[in-house]
Amino acid sequence: MSESPASSGPPGLTRAERRRRTQERILDAARDLFAQQGFERTTIRAVAAAAGVDPALVMQYYGSKRELFARAAQVPDPLVPAATRDADQIVEALLATLGGKLDGLPATTVAMLRSMLTHPEAGQIARETFGRQVAEITAVLPGPHADVRAALLICVAVGVTIGHQMLGVEALRDLPPRDITELLRPALQALINA
Repeated sequence: MSESPASSGPPGLTRAERRRRTQERILDAARDLFAQQGFERTTIRAVAAAAGVDPALVMQYYGSKRELFARAAQVPDPLVPAATRDADQIVEALLATLGGKLDGLPATTVAMLRSMLTHPEAGQIARETFGRQVAEITAVLPGPHADVRAALLICVAVGVTIGHQMLGVEALRDLPPRDITELLRPALQALINA
């Protein structure tokens, strides 16, 4: 099932554009399958079939299942905007990100959360992602133990996301995301200012 020009998009596209679209189609298929089945049960063949391409093409673009997962689970934007230098801005950025996730998790987040505790490679990718987020926050936090406080902030956000979206914890399940973030605001501010 190799890629054909007709399946890559409208005629007249450049080769680079067809390639980019094929890579995106593969990533979209991978995100969906990793989110539904986790790292362990998702195969390169299944991703290729869902994307309508040959498995060799998936390997050509991404090299391995681990690398495909890393790209599929990649968080595209920084957690805290680069211009953020104020503790209140950090809290607001975290709450905005959390509120968005409580409205519905993107496939990248579902894939990572579903797989991070059950597969060592997926767990390593999650640690790397969370490590980058902790470093972003640490860089702008004032005071001592900034790295520990940043890690706690990330862990609170991940825990609330898992409890609300994946486990459906009854006390959280029916609460609007705005109410949850408002209740969390003082706790996050306390961690920022500790």
